[in-house]
Amino acid sequence: MTTAPGSLLPAAIQAVSIASDLMRTRMPGLLTAKGDRDMASEVDYAVERAVREYLQQQTPSIAVLGEEEGTTGDTNGELLWALDPVDGTANFVRGLPLCGISLGLIHRGRSVLGVIDLPFLGTRYSAVQHAGAFLDGRRLQASSTSNLNDAIVAIGDYAVGQDAAAKNRLRFALTERLAAQTQRVRMLGSAAVDLTWIAEGKLDASLTMSNKPWDTAAGVIIAREAGAIIMDKDGTEHTAHSTATIAVAPKLADEIATLVHEAQAT
Repeated sequence: MTTAPGSLLPAAIQAVSIASDLMRTRMPGLLTAKGDRDMASEVDYAVERAVREYLQQQTPSIAVLGEEEGTTGDTNGELLWALDPVDGTANFVRGLPLCGISLGLIHRGRSVLGVIDLPFLGTRYSAVQHAGAFLDGRRLQASSTSNLNDAIVAIGDYAVGQDAAAKNRLRFALTERLAAQTQRVRMLGSAAVDLTWIAEGKLDASLTMSNKPWDTAAGVIIAREAGAIIMDKDGTEHTAHSTATIAVAPKLADEIATLVHEAQAT
């Protein structure tokens, strides 16, 4: 990698600051249907365009992948920005504060930098590979919970749209097992919230049975740098090409991996 990820952190922070200001000061506006029970607000598009423009000015050699408008820039480079302009749009349009901006940097399929801002909670998380994860300057450490019965676990949204019934069979099987074995199961509606709260130790595990880079790139590096284990549903190390995003406190990793394996076998 010719560019040190840490050198790009100031640009990422400023980009997210621009996005946060837009998100806090604008109403969601008209909604655009993207599919069955899937939508984007006017703010989603406004944030993505503002961040994309800023990043193209500041880091012109790095392509930008945004949830709403795809990829722009040189896709032959080793680095890629991955942006979710409003992670948790369904929460945002209803005035639920569990939503935010997620901006990650991917190098050859692996997250190396991330910034997540949760504007309605007043918190900003950041991480650079090998340099730790931070919440407003305070270093983060994942949970030390070692007993699944004591664990607070989040599960990603159930699938909607095409093949939802097939996709949800695994999600339902996981929910059933988690409900039987953990202290509590939560569905917060935002991968950014799930992964930053894993890093902060508020959650002990987060199981999202999908992996879209704009959703997870930033949160994965933040959780990983806080000491969490991030894996695919087959237990292998998580990458941008994984089919699931499972983040877990280190002492619970084996139990969660077993539980996921059992759920897939049903």
